[in-house]
Amino acid sequence: MAAADDPIIVIQCAASKNRNAGFMRRGDRQMAMFVAKPSHAPRNDQYVYAHPDDDAGSGASWRDELWRYNARYAGSAANNPWGLLPAWKLYTESVYADLWRKYGPERLYILSAGWGLIRGDFLTPNYDITFSKKAEPYKRRGKRDAYQDWRMLPEDADNPVVFFGGQGYIGFFCSLTERVKGTRHIFYNSQNIPDAPGCRLVKYATRTKTNWHYEAADAFLQGEIGL
Repeated sequence: MAAADDPIIVIQCAASKNRNAGFMRRGDRQMAMFVAKPSHAPRNDQYVYAHPDDDAGSGASWRDELWRYNARYAGSAANNPWGLLPAWKLYTESVYADLWRKYGPERLYILSAGWGLIRGDFLTPNYDITFSKKAEPYKRRGKRDAYQDWRMLPEDADNPVVFFGGQGYIGFFCSLTERVKGTRHIFYNSQNIPDAPGCRLVKYATRTKTNWHYEAADAFLQGEIGL
């Protein structure tokens, strides 16, 4: 687990989810799949499409219901009734588990296109929202779309904050961490230097083009790269 002087790690979410990932449910027990534009999603009899900030049918938003669910079942990842997984376990890429083992709940955060900046242990439902321009339109979140994003990283955190993520998530990271006390560091792989006011940029050279940030996060874990 993390030492007191270890950095805080933020890594972007991933499209590939654990096959055992649970779903939020409506009052009629129908499963909800969260997407960016529910009205544009294809018909599916397995679940209802919803936006995280839509009314869940209870008079509260799905986001509020998820917060209440965590308040009730936090620390019970194996026993919560809908089988929601902690964020670090929701995604299939092994680096999330590796980061969790090293940094734990106080030092690992996920930058989720659906929910915002969440703790690694936050019970998170299956969802399909992304900033990727390659995704189908109903899954694609626009930079100006309205979301009540969470900012779970405490503003008084003074450890260095290190971000691993693609170009499309850098602005999102900057926005949700703009009031954090610690120095922010961003690894990037684009040819052009990203626009990231107030952040320190670290070039990561690799021939990997897709999901290169997993490779960078692993290299950071192994001590092959640093700040």
